[in-house]
Amino acid sequence: MLTLVVATTVDPASIGPASALLAMPGWQLGPSWQDAQSYVNEEVRLIKLDNRLVKEDHLDKRWEEATGESVDEVMFLSKQVASSKRRAFTIHPIGMNKIRTPHIGEGEVLVAGEKVGWAAPPNPRIGPWLRLLRTISASHNLSPEFEVTLEATYHGPVINSPTMFAEIGSTEEYWRRQGAAQAIALLVWQGLGLGDGIAVGDCPRNNGRSKILLGIGGGHYVPRHLDVVLKDGVWVGHLLSGYSLPMEDPIPSQPKVPVNANAVGGTWRESKVAFEATKLALPGGEVLAHLDQKSFKSWQRNAITGFLVEQNIKIGKPSDI
Repeated sequence: MLTLVVATTVDPASIGPASALLAMPGWQLGPSWQDAQSYVNEEVRLIKLDNRLVKEDHLDKRWEEATGESVDEVMFLSKQVASSKRRAFTIHPIGMNKIRTPHIGEGEVLVAGEKVGWAAPPNPRIGPWLRLLRTISASHNLSPEFEVTLEATYHGPVINSPTMFAEIGSTEEYWRRQGAAQAIALLVWQGLGLGDGIAVGDCPRNNGRSKILLGIGGGHYVPRHLDVVLKDGVWVGHLLSGYSLPMEDPIPSQPKVPVNANAVGGTWRESKVAFEATKLALPGGEVLAHLDQKSFKSWQRNAITGFLVEQNIKIGKPSDI
């Protein structure tokens, strides 16, 4: 199983963990590729780019075409930016699984690697690696200073392989923190089973017995979905925050009147691509939609529930997952 780990020299929260990872045993120089240096360690390829990661569309395909090696999964090392300036380690799947969001008006130019109506397959390691990262952070005395959390699905680059971002947030001081860089490097080292270790989070293939959380609703840090994911054995698909589900109230003057899902306008139905991408990435499990019930108004919740039933997407409570 070939893994691409991708870093960029223009981001201190990316190149720092990459350098710490390369200081660990077993690395050898790989081929120079599109003016970037690569490194090899067992079935892992680490690439150092000089560009913004969100601009590296189809990186997996380009690597395959240049080297003949088929890519199974991709991890991007990156900084996380937040207006709150929170100290955090974050993990998230990628994609723009809607036509427009409130910050993307019709006719506006998309930024940050965004593409409408698209979602990459989420890397199956997201849930297990989140739990591993919490253990690493605690054992290196980085918790509770650094919060370890999920983020909702967002931004690019456009890619077809199962993908995740592992990030350090959220100011220059913490992007350059050596201890934080070491924690992310250990996450990759231990998570991929380099050295003499056992890989963490290989894709489940057990005839549907694994339950996979498809998060729907909530804020960008998806706290109610996070509470479920922290349980051992939970696998994670896409995480759709409320802002990625634009919905238009069909009867704004009568909010308590029941409405049919088909009457609710907006681009929220495009979120079905997140279910399809999750199913593609984790073929050995059963995908269950987990709703952040309190984040929706009743008409929104009813519309989403009705749509999920129409699409034969099962809804699960925390105890089901």
